[in-house]
Amino acid sequence: MRAVLQRVQQAEVAVDGQTVGRCGPGLMILVCAMQGDDAATAARLAGKVAKLRIFRDDQGKMNLSIRDIDGQALVISQFTLAADLRGNRPGFSTACGPAEGSRLYNAFAAALSAEGIAVETGVFGADMAVSLVNDGPVTIVMDTDNL
Repeated sequence: MRAVLQRVQQAEVAVDGQTVGRCGPGLMILVCAMQGDDAATAARLAGKVAKLRIFRDDQGKMNLSIRDIDGQALVISQFTLAADLRGNRPGFSTACGPAEGSRLYNAFAAALSAEGIAVETGVFGADMAVSLVNDGPVTIVMDTDNL
């Protein structure tokens, strides 16, 4: 799986002008299930996200996890993270198909929630409008092939 984590003060996602998910201080997470991923991959990524120390402690150092700050997460599906950029038009053949992608996206959100994180989501496969207020900014790219 691939994920882009952005530390945020707040974030929200809307579909057809209606807010479907939001979070306060915490993480906005774009996630893509790749071919070969499974529920164990989703759980491993969620565990890493929950423990990642990218929030400021009392001394201003990135030393705290989202759990430590009682932060929230907004999880959004984004198959374009699978982009193959060898040509001028990206290809997405390494992303899971829609049915499996949806299952693994939901598995990731559930696994992150099981880690004790308050999680809201977008709508898989929908055209979404995402807005956020970056904190830092801090942006981390994760790929389970490299964890």
